[in-house]
Amino acid sequence: MKRILIVGGSNGIGLAMATLLAKKEETEKVYIVDKSPLADIYRHEKIESHILDLTSESYAVLDNITNIDGLIITAGFGRLALFEDIEEKMIPLYFQVNTIGAIRVIKHYYHRLLSPDTFRCCVMVSIAGFMSSPFFSIYGASKAALKIFIESVNVELEKAGTSNRILNVSPGSIKGTSFSNKSTDLEAVTPLAEEILKHLEQGDDLFIPKYEEVFKEVLRRYHEDFRKEGLHSYDYKIQSGRVKK
Repeated sequence: MKRILIVGGSNGIGLAMATLLAKKEETEKVYIVDKSPLADIYRHEKIESHILDLTSESYAVLDNITNIDGLIITAGFGRLALFEDIEEKMIPLYFQVNTIGAIRVIKHYYHRLLSPDTFRCCVMVSIAGFMSSPFFSIYGASKAALKIFIESVNVELEKAGTSNRILNVSPGSIKGTSFSNKSTDLEAVTPLAEEILKHLEQGDDLFIPKYEEVFKEVLRRYHEDFRKEGLHSYDYKIQSGRVKK
């Protein structure tokens, strides 16, 4: 990839990937589009930053970013909370940012995915999109919709005769990101960013970090008895100290 657009690249895993890509000799330009401006300490001659709030009606800023061969979407948010504690006004916001925003961006560049020319694309989804996740009910629902969208479109891409695919990156909790309004720790998040870029450059369509170590067994338990695993997930989050009952 020589010219890459990262939507949500001003912090977290997106910023880590932007920083890594900017250091590569073959990279010509990294475009960052985010609702927050890029902090001065992360500015680089190869990085060009633009402002876009994914909840806005107009995505016109993307019209000026056309000459790219890679698209990375990391924008998204969530917080651990029981459904009863989530304000009603937040429900559409979850889907506007986590689901609809990503789909709209992909639609903007879909002709590039359909092209016979190589176009790399990946989206940060979540393991919460694969199973019930108490305390993440709305967040998980928004990510589950994104997961099914990616899987469906990848079939359409294959049937269209192109080798391009959308890479679904679905991690669990990631230390060092700005998720839930935390600050970014680039040193902590860079190893995962390197892994994601490796899978992206290989043209893969699914990457679940720590799959063999953790999530293979979790998904097995979930498919055997989703009710039991849901209860286990609830108790695990309480016992971890991440939430309080």
